[in-house]
Amino acid sequence: MKEIIHGGHNKEIKQELKKEEIIIKEVSRVEPVLRGYGEPVVNLIPDTKVYPRLKVSGLTMLSPSTNRWESYGAFNPAAIYDKGKVHLLYRAIGDTNKSVMGYASSSDGHHIDERLSEPVFEMEGTDENLPPNSVTTGGYCSGGGLRGGCEDPRITKIDNRFYVPFVYFDGSTPPRLALTSIKVSDFRKKNWVWKEPVFMSPPGVIDKNPAILPEKINGKYVVFHRIFPSILIDFLDDLEFDGSNWMKGEFSINPTKNGWDSRKLGVGPTPIKTKEGWLVIYHAVDDKCPFYNYKIGAMLLDLKNPTKVLHRCTKPILEPQKDDRNIIYPCGAVVMKGTLFVYYGSRDATVKVATANLNDFLKALTSTENAELTTSDVFEI
Repeated sequence: MKEIIHGGHNKEIKQELKKEEIIIKEVSRVEPVLRGYGEPVVNLIPDTKVYPRLKVSGLTMLSPSTNRWESYGAFNPAAIYDKGKVHLLYRAIGDTNKSVMGYASSSDGHHIDERLSEPVFEMEGTDENLPPNSVTTGGYCSGGGLRGGCEDPRITKIDNRFYVPFVYFDGSTPPRLALTSIKVSDFRKKNWVWKEPVFMSPPGVIDKNPAILPEKINGKYVVFHRIFPSILIDFLDDLEFDGSNWMKGEFSINPTKNGWDSRKLGVGPTPIKTKEGWLVIYHAVDDKCPFYNYKIGAMLLDLKNPTKVLHRCTKPILEPQKDDRNIIYPCGAVVMKGTLFVYYGSRDATVKVATANLNDFLKALTSTENAELTTSDVFEI
């Protein structure tokens, strides 16, 4: 297995990869005072151009509970709209410091109607010998979960199955992408019969933010993921991984040179098909920010060729509020009655939602300048 090669700066990239994971671990302990912190996100922008923005509800949908498995955090939820409800698969961490998945649902998109008292999915194979509060070697953990587990899921409906890609961390080695799935009928009945998880990415490479398009393009499955600092896109004949075939990172969407997303970016929720293109909600970090201040952006990809970026926001569509402590991390989004709902983790502890009228949002987004995409021939996994 070859290491990542990035323009001849392999050593530099490996140092960045390690550093970014360590910083993520530390940032939740810091509450810096930043310009604009705590200001309403719906403030008017002082120019004549209309920018796409999300409106925060001010509502915390999910918080840690008294259940031991989710007593530390309930955050970073995948979301899908099915049978009149928004279904959330969220990352949970409890007193064992291991990440598992919990389930909740909402009929109006804002308030939780049902929340199960037990995890619905968890991974074996994490380092059970580590004490609950031990610090693992390598600095690879993010958002807590020092003993590893299944992190930051997304969800996609393809035919009669829900596919759930996620980040797997064993507590010591670099996080990898994994994939499981479940029959739609079983999901609706809450009969949690999951397919045996398989790895999508090779060992020894930090790979995150997996998302699968809900339909094939030219007979191929389209999978997004992130190896620092870019979004990668792969076209696959199938979603069967046997331990010898991995994603390659065929195309990349890269950070801007001087923008708000100049350090790194990753796909958030499963992209949504709209009349204007595939709507991609993503998170990103500014290279000039002294802290890891996660913000949320949006772009539109061509419906027939999702390697082509049609429009990309020049400003964030949502920024952290004071109680978010630098981190807003979207993993789920749905459209319900013409409204876009974006579900995100706040401060690696809770779930919040932000909304926008979809038509108005797309109109504002399509008024931005076109963006370019370059093939990722510098990546070799």
